[in-house]
Amino acid sequence: MTGASGRRTPLSAQVPAARAADSGAEGDLRALFGQSMAVFASLSGPAHMLEAANPAFFAAIGGPERTRTGVPLGQLMPELVAQGFIGLLDRVYRTGEAHVGRNARVILGEGEEAREAFFDFTYEPRLDAGGNVTGVRVIGVETTQVQHAQRLTAEHRALLEQIARQAPLPEVLEGMTRAIEDLAPEEVLVSVLLADEDGGHLRHGAAPSLPDFYNRAIDGIATGEGVGSCGTAAHRRRPVIVTDIATDPFWDDFRDLADKAGVAACWSTPILARDGSLLGTFAMYHRTPRTPREADLALARLFTDTAALAIERHRAEQARRTAEAREQAARDDLAFLLNASTALSSELDALQTLNRLATACVPRLAPLGTVDVVEGGRVRRVATAAPTPHQQDLLASHTPVHDTDAVARVLSSGMTEVARRAPSGPGPWRELGVTGYVCLPLLDRGTAFGAVTLLSTGEHAFDGHTVALAEELTRRAALAARNARQYTHRAALARDLQAGLLLPDLPRVPGAEVATYYHPAGEGLDIGGDFYDVFPLEGGRWAFLLGDVCGRGAIAATTTALVRHTARAVTPLLPNPEAVVAAVNQALINRPAGHGTGFVTLVHGRLTPTKHGLDVELVRAGHTMPLHLDARGTVRTVDVPGTLLGIGPETHLTAHRLLLRPDESLLLYTDGITEARDADGEQFGEDRLVAALADVPPGTGPHHVIETLTRAVRAFTGDHDIDDDQAVLVLTATRPEE
Repeated sequence: MTGASGRRTPLSAQVPAARAADSGAEGDLRALFGQSMAVFASLSGPAHMLEAANPAFFAAIGGPERTRTGVPLGQLMPELVAQGFIGLLDRVYRTGEAHVGRNARVILGEGEEAREAFFDFTYEPRLDAGGNVTGVRVIGVETTQVQHAQRLTAEHRALLEQIARQAPLPEVLEGMTRAIEDLAPEEVLVSVLLADEDGGHLRHGAAPSLPDFYNRAIDGIATGEGVGSCGTAAHRRRPVIVTDIATDPFWDDFRDLADKAGVAACWSTPILARDGSLLGTFAMYHRTPRTPREADLALARLFTDTAALAIERHRAEQARRTAEAREQAARDDLAFLLNASTALSSELDALQTLNRLATACVPRLAPLGTVDVVEGGRVRRVATAAPTPHQQDLLASHTPVHDTDAVARVLSSGMTEVARRAPSGPGPWRELGVTGYVCLPLLDRGTAFGAVTLLSTGEHAFDGHTVALAEELTRRAALAARNARQYTHRAALARDLQAGLLLPDLPRVPGAEVATYYHPAGEGLDIGGDFYDVFPLEGGRWAFLLGDVCGRGAIAATTTALVRHTARAVTPLLPNPEAVVAAVNQALINRPAGHGTGFVTLVHGRLTPTKHGLDVELVRAGHTMPLHLDARGTVRTVDVPGTLLGIGPETHLTAHRLLLRPDESLLLYTDGITEARDADGEQFGEDRLVAALADVPPGTGPHHVIETLTRAVRAFTGDHDIDDDQAVLVLTATRPEE
């Protein structure tokens, strides 16, 4: 055998000296490693006979039956053969070259007694005095705990990274349980249970190695004294160690289940939040009865804290998402109500409002919907909403008439009714597949004037949130419908009153053609202050007037009526228009304070048909100046001085006479025409008025004059609402009949 120096020495001369040298070195090594944590063993011969070893070596290989020498290592530790370690010894013995291993993994023992270990080691050849190899010396340090610590640190870091990036909680818990099972030196089955919000029950979290039937059986167990290891630990808020399930009273109700699952010991640690509230439990199961070591308890504490961090982060994220979902739902509800309210109030028609109510409810609040109202003491269905025309027809064909019907009850009580069944009484409920309903009253000052019925089909069901949303929408719809009805009533009243202040029908004036135009400002809800009148006098003469009362509404209507009726009453009795207007002014001065104090502008005159046309005599009291359209199409201003009426006792009026020849017209108008504004606020003005009338062809009748004028005003204002009433009176002289 080749020595370390490469020189050859006769074997007979080498052996005694080698034995002496080797014996001295071995003694030194035994002295050095005898009580050390390092592993030392001395092997001799090609069979690797164990000559000597320190206690650390025997402790590492395990078992009192292995604490002996004079046995080949491969016989003492047969598991090393398959792992290649005996082969390494052979090579060192054969070549005389040392072998160094770092963090070498070795399985020590066989069967259930086997364990995983890691070593830093050196195989050194033992040489005699001649340099010949006589055996192998094994020196090593077990690094199992270091390896486990490194793996534990890596696994723990990976779990913390998962938690930091907000990985799903089941994924974190699954990874944690598997990591612990891999890190534990003996077989262990890890389970994590999660506590309900109230801490009264435990739910399955993760337990990859426990049987599914076992996980299902303990899912939802109550927390309490004597409820297994986990239920008791959760109740006590401190660890519970059960070393033998077969004899521990905590497991009386679960012993058969544990036996079926093949578990015999369970150590459970409560998972607590920073405020001390219960988050869950962390349990380590074993196949055989077993008492935990300090390392086991430390491992449980470490991962219990990690689980607490993961669960708290998960709950915080869930709370954030829930809050965001609630906030989004609230925004969606508000947007729904705002959009629906806008749609409901966009039409000032009660029936159209209720139709839009039904459309808004379906399908946002329910699959089907109807609206019924009370009219003339009877219930009438005015709106339906459904996905298909056939379903709408079925709903429209049904009218609730029976006292037992939900609509009748809600109309009587004014209270919402909810049921998880089809409505009672006859109806197309079976064909529509109705499974529930909510019927809500439409209230006006506490009295129900209608009802909204929402119907469920299939899996749809009404919850408290939907009912509350429907009640708020119905309340808004009832208000919108009430406003629409009030608007309709008020507009009709305003039209009726206005019609009473204007001419219902234009009279037939001999020798003249008369045309009028009236357009109220705004939505026509207030009675306007513009008025006109044409009425007959004795001797074939006719009186006319057009004026404007300051203000709008009932007071303006009172003043308008006063002016018209005064003029009609005194005109036949007084000699000229000046006297008539003076009488009107006196009537305004004498009116009660409660009837208004506003001023009035007026044009009043008389016309007499002649063979040459119409002889006109008029006065102007502060009003816009009349316009004369002659037969050649020229527009002239009739400039007549005169003061406002209703200001003082003096009128200061001047009469003006003119002749309207055939096809010539006299146009009277209120300032609502000239003061009409466009989108930029500019007024239509007198110049545009004259220009528009100049486009009227000569010989055109009064109706065409008004059409040309109003078309020009509308083109100027566009979609901009007018701010003042507009009134026009046109008197056109006709040709005498042949």
